[in-house]
Amino acid sequence: MTGDHTTDIRHGGEGRPGHRAWRTGLLRGRIELRHLLRNPKEMSGHLTNVVVALVIVAYVKDRAPGTEVPLSHLVLAGFAAYLLFQIGLVNLPQALVAEREEGTLLRLRATPGGIPAYLVAKCLLVAVTAVGSLALLLVATSLLADGPLPRGPEGWLTLLWVTGLGLLAVVPLGAAIGAVLPNPREALALIMLPVMGLLFTSGAVFPITSLPVPVQQVASVFPLKWMAQGLRSALLPDAARTAEAAGSWELPMVALVLTAWAVLGFFLAIPLLRRAARRESGSRMTARHHKAVRGGAAPA
Repeated sequence: MTGDHTTDIRHGGEGRPGHRAWRTGLLRGRIELRHLLRNPKEMSGHLTNVVVALVIVAYVKDRAPGTEVPLSHLVLAGFAAYLLFQIGLVNLPQALVAEREEGTLLRLRATPGGIPAYLVAKCLLVAVTAVGSLALLLVATSLLADGPLPRGPEGWLTLLWVTGLGLLAVVPLGAAIGAVLPNPREALALIMLPVMGLLFTSGAVFPITSLPVPVQQVASVFPLKWMAQGLRSALLPDAARTAEAAGSWELPMVALVLTAWAVLGFFLAIPLLRRAARRESGSRMTARHHKAVRGGAAPA
């Protein structure tokens, strides 16, 4: 009895491993958020997205096909989806590769629950960054360029769940991609080509009905198409539905596809991050450092 009580005192305050991973991850995420807010270079990158959106509004003057809805509103909704997609599927993998090169995964390998806590921290960082960037984009374009905002409580609710589910769909996937990319110098090139391809084929830039049917079918496999469609349903009037391939918002399908990608991403992310951590060693880090120096990169 005494032994059990002593064990409870020793370990009870720490909680179960899953709880410790969440608590540690949230604390780590808060620290990373503070670092982000104090980094002018990182912050300016997010402000650039707002400037790009304002330029789009200034130059796109047509109407969406078959509607009286400004085409700029349709494009802005797609750009908002791409913003979330980019933060999760471009920025996050780059950060993971850079931290792997710096030895972060090597240190996590020796920390109980280190990989799950690390993933929680990255999810928090990306979620707050993405939501803040989206809010800034919508407010700035609404005030300065008559951009779209959700119409009524239903529109705001749709905006919230599409944003949340969209991030769940791309953040774990971004972590999985970051775990297998070779190095920071090649990461951006390997990511950007397919991401830009999805940008132009998912209806985020052009009305998806203007694209060939086979392209539409391929794009419908990936989350960006459904994120853009969900955000259009939140930001645009119902009359804009006629510009969709199915003539409707298909919100149940939006939820289904994004949920499927979220589940797939979580199943891939943690095993791949653990595998990457197991492969890390001091000798591998040293070899990468020497290779970078020989290639002309500045030493870390």
